[in-house]
Amino acid sequence: MSDNNQSPAQDQGISLVSEAVCQEVMGRADAFIAVENVFSAMAKNTAYNFPVIREAIGHADALYGFKSGFDRDGMVLGLKSGGYWPGNMQQNLTNHQSTVILFDPDTGKLKALVGGNYLTAVRTAASSAVSIAHLARKDAKVLGMVGAGHQSTFQLRAAVEQRNFERVVGWNLEPERLSVLAQICDELGLVFEAVSREELCAQADVIITITSAFEALIENDWIKPGTHIACMGTDTIGKQEVDAKLLASASVFTDEVAQSITLGEAQHAIAAKLIQQTDITPIGEVINGSKAGRTSNEEITLFDGTGVGLQDLAVASAAVELAQAQGKANQIAL
Repeated sequence: MSDNNQSPAQDQGISLVSEAVCQEVMGRADAFIAVENVFSAMAKNTAYNFPVIREAIGHADALYGFKSGFDRDGMVLGLKSGGYWPGNMQQNLTNHQSTVILFDPDTGKLKALVGGNYLTAVRTAASSAVSIAHLARKDAKVLGMVGAGHQSTFQLRAAVEQRNFERVVGWNLEPERLSVLAQICDELGLVFEAVSREELCAQADVIITITSAFEALIENDWIKPGTHIACMGTDTIGKQEVDAKLLASASVFTDEVAQSITLGEAQHAIAAKLIQQTDITPIGEVINGSKAGRTSNEEITLFDGTGVGLQDLAVASAAVELAQAQGKANQIAL
């Protein structure tokens, strides 16, 4: 046999998919499918998140870490490395910086390096969109946005595709930043209004919280029956966006229970013994039909979106496939 007869795994090389290419090839619909599928696989125990490492590095007030896992259904293995640099905005850089590294599950060989900044935003938006698709009332008309940072624009665009929203109401600690959401609503033909947090809860049928808060911004008593809340900002011990009592009033769903109770929004309700771990349902079980989602128009539903590594791997793998199909992935030999 000739020495040139190498296996396909040896011949393929490494795919490099840049931030710019990710933005060109990965749309909201592709991200939605990738995230929904990986939530389904997690609920079937055919996809596994490995323990998260997340540490303050003692420099630039930065948090840095790794999220990793293996999706047997999608045959995706890898990790996302990166974190949060709060001073980046002053340098015209995104505060969240990350890269996704994919490996061949059959050999362990490096398969792809993928820019992770855009994908982090689009997969987080896809996660809340999946929760709206499966848990919000079908007749939801008003969307409430709490937070107007970088990720809020992705959240807004993904959310309005899930229901026939007529209006958007928003609140942000710095009200002037709401103009970016107002501009998107104008583009989409939706009415936008800046309101107080209490008024937002009185009006909204669906609420997305996407902040870096360490205290409750939404009170339990403000939420009206039938509301769906997607809490998307709490991903670290100590962070909090809503009143812990709200999780006792609502039916609670999450991406991964282990993260929800330790570093997600549920950490506070668990610590106060307002709910138990068994009160939280993985949304993948709703997707698979093994557990009920919303059971009435009066029920309050809450999705604790902690952000899991498998989401990053799923959208990164999809981005690689799309980039390769469109001839936009750079191939190099290791």
